Amino acid sequence: MAKKGNRVQVILECTEHKTSGKPGTSRYITVKNKKNTPERMELKKFNPILKKVTVHKEIK
Repeated sequence: MAKKGNRVQVILECTEHKTSGKPGTSRYITVKNKKNTPERMELKKFNPILKKVTVHKEIK
């Protein structure tokens, strides 16, 4: 029987976009190992609406 993996799919959402007042959202989907990183992820990713690199945090 196959093992159950520790890798889960997470959604990253821009933190600066909400305060900008522009419509739309910037979201990225990635995977993480829940065993190694139990806390929420925080990565710098490109926001195409704001046209700059911003901090994206894990939601849900």
